[in-house]
Amino acid sequence: MVQAADGSDVLDPQRWGLPLEAVEDLAERLRRMWSRFRFCFGTKTNDSSEHAYHYLRGILTMETDRNYANIARRVIDPDDDGQNLQHFMSDSPWPAQAVFDQIQAEICQRPELSSGMLTLDESGDECAGEQKAGAGRQWLGRFGKVDMGQVGVGAGYYKDGNWMMVDARLFMTEDWFDDDHAEWRKRWHVPDDLVYETKPELGLEMIKRAKENGLPFEVVGFDDLYGRSKEFRAELDGEDIIYVGDVPANTQVYLEKPVVGVPETPPDKKGPPFTRRRVLSDDEPAEVRDVADRSDTVFQTVEVRPIERGVLIHPCAARRVWTITEEVEVREEWLFIRRESDGTLSYSLSNAPEDTPLKKLALWRSWRYFAERVFQDGKSGAGWDELEARKYRAWLHHTALTALALWLVAEIKLDWAKEHPCDPELVEQLEVEVLPTLSVPNVRELLRAALPLKQLSPEEASRLVVKHLVNRSRSTSCRLKKQRGGRSPP
Repeated sequence: MVQAADGSDVLDPQRWGLPLEAVEDLAERLRRMWSRFRFCFGTKTNDSSEHAYHYLRGILTMETDRNYANIARRVIDPDDDGQNLQHFMSDSPWPAQAVFDQIQAEICQRPELSSGMLTLDESGDECAGEQKAGAGRQWLGRFGKVDMGQVGVGAGYYKDGNWMMVDARLFMTEDWFDDDHAEWRKRWHVPDDLVYETKPELGLEMIKRAKENGLPFEVVGFDDLYGRSKEFRAELDGEDIIYVGDVPANTQVYLEKPVVGVPETPPDKKGPPFTRRRVLSDDEPAEVRDVADRSDTVFQTVEVRPIERGVLIHPCAARRVWTITEEVEVREEWLFIRRESDGTLSYSLSNAPEDTPLKKLALWRSWRYFAERVFQDGKSGAGWDELEARKYRAWLHHTALTALALWLVAEIKLDWAKEHPCDPELVEQLEVEVLPTLSVPNVRELLRAALPLKQLSPEEASRLVVKHLVNRSRSTSCRLKKQRGGRSPP
């Protein structure tokens, strides 16, 4: 027994909100969630929704090699080769978007999740070649280089220690829509009506859908891939959506509102009159890194929010600036500057109201961290990066079920916080500001106990190996017959 100074047991699961009956109910909880989402997985001709339950269970309880065959063997039956599961994930036309929409609908029913942040980010994975839908040479931020890979654009949601994935799109590089890729589009089941869209266009599409669905976000956060797009920010502003978006250090802003318009055409000018708008005043733009160095840019130390390591503290500054869109329209924004722990500066632009406090801007900017946690947990906790399938539909289905797995974890955290709250005395006994919350690995550990995977007996393992050997022999036989023109061996 490990005791606090007053003699109480700090390792008592009851005190941490983990009663045995709640843990034992996890198996049924997974089944209940699947039942709520079951309508998303059916088609007009077939109800194979049970495969979604098996897939969810597999990605949540298996540690590695979460592919179709292994999930089928460990979750369904040792003799199952995973063909039915593969068809469900790669070929069955159930709509992945229905899963995302239902997750958003359930978030809307949670008052404790209102006024959160909708996050936008991307995640790339390396590929050996162009043998996957959307694969191509492109920037892979996870690896910090341009290489062959697939990139997904995802929308997350964050509020008070809870984060989840709420939408996603597979980015298709522009060359996938040329004539040279027509056969590959057909082979990997890329929809005929799909058109090329940039990452900001995909992001804007997801944000607008979340707004239409009533997702109760207060603000949208994104990195400089999206923040550098003037039109992207202007589109959000036109939708009355507040954002805090990172921008590069060389982004140009005006410190005084510039006058723009079509200049008068001099009487003696030859040729057609001026028609294009431009800046008419003498104002010169400045790069945001130079604005940060000005004496009238005042930094204040802000205690942003409690974290497990104590309190998140950053020197921050904010000032009103003006930017010019591609159509030469003037927009007023906040320039928010944050000094990082290594001394470097990060820069963000926001269309928040003029009376927004500095601490509010700092809090919103800090929430951007959880966009990365969504992807990290999706990969390490639910095998998002272990997908081996090549088809467009398979990527969408796999990502939708990854999102559903993360929503299950978030739902467990939310419900247990209300139904089985931690002993408040633990804060004082452990001498911390806040207690840590359950992580995805924590919940997966409990799920593995409630839903133990099938273990192969020696007899079953032998039979499985023989089955693989027979299948490999048959495959070799087929290739030999093709080489011999269909003739049997002499």
